[in-house]
Amino acid sequence: MARSGQGGSRKAVKAKSPDKARAGKRVEKSAELARSSLFVGSTEKAFQVLHAFDGPQRFMTLADIARAADLDRSATQRLVYTLETLGYLKRIEGTRNYGLTSKVLQFSHSYLKANELIDRASPHLLEISRNLGETCNLHELDGHEVVFVARFPGQHLINIDIVIGSRLPTFFTASGTAILSALPEEERLDLLKRTLLEKLTPFTVTDPKVLLERIRVAAQRGYAVIMNETVMGDISVAAPIIDEHGRAVAAINISVPTTRWTKERAEAELVQHVHVAATSISKSKFNRYAA
Repeated sequence: MARSGQGGSRKAVKAKSPDKARAGKRVEKSAELARSSLFVGSTEKAFQVLHAFDGPQRFMTLADIARAADLDRSATQRLVYTLETLGYLKRIEGTRNYGLTSKVLQFSHSYLKANELIDRASPHLLEISRNLGETCNLHELDGHEVVFVARFPGQHLINIDIVIGSRLPTFFTASGTAILSALPEEERLDLLKRTLLEKLTPFTVTDPKVLLERIRVAAQRGYAVIMNETVMGDISVAAPIIDEHGRAVAAINISVPTTRWTKERAEAELVQHVHVAATSISKSKFNRYAA
């Protein structure tokens, strides 16, 4: 599968750096939340520091962190010191750099352990991966992105950079398209407005009309097939998973390389697998946040 990327605006194909895009989204979200007297700004800033490491740099100086988190130097220094004391950041010996520690994985572990959808879906993903020898993934919808919450690599894994927690733009993926196909039109339009439309590959579709039309086609078919739009050499086939409230919240997808598959063959041979698995998982009446 793909390496995540983002950028642009809905109308113009105007380049924006990932850091600026993330900062803009944080400001927009904060403006909404800050209207409540319950909102704790210092907590938000602590997470801004942690999210500064979402970018390509594994280790950063205080100045780097302040810039990526969109905070002043003084606030950054206090927050970094606090997070270092708590064990979520560490100073890289012999340098002025800081990095994340393994303690941040506790949040992921707790989430995955509480997610019943993953428990219900994993046997299906494992069976597909073993029988076909191809990579099978479970994606959950999170705003304008899909998140990898389970991944069973096949014998011919395309990209090892994708791990649990990786994100991709919803509108550019087969899983995202499948999920969107089962959502109301007004919700699709809202997510489209919040999506930064910039090509990840030469084949990424960024025309809003074309994106909405292929979602409607996926709704009629019950599945989505996308090729070369998040990474070159990848064909993905996906079907939506519906929760107990009748809402599309996730999708199961099979990813195969273009070196051994054509889009036509993938559609002919893989659709039945994702459709049967997605239907079975949906009927299991899972609770994503089980006690």
